[in-house]
Amino acid sequence: MTIEDLEKAVAKLPPAELARFRAWFDEFDAAHFGQKIERDAKAGKLNRLAEQAIEDLRKGRAREL
Repeated sequence: MTIEDLEKAVAKLPPAELARFRAWFDEFDAAHFGQKIERDAKAGKLNRLAEQAIEDLRKGRAREL
């Protein structure tokens, strides 16, 4: 199956099924994104960003969200 096949199939879904698909895909995508972030964190790929954030906080260049 190609991306184009998927696009055509999704475009043909009735509204209720499209909503169901969207909810499923949101969960699927979030899980995969979370796994990627976890792998990157364990590999040290986020260390520089964390260090920069801590430095910004210490220097008063951060604010509460």
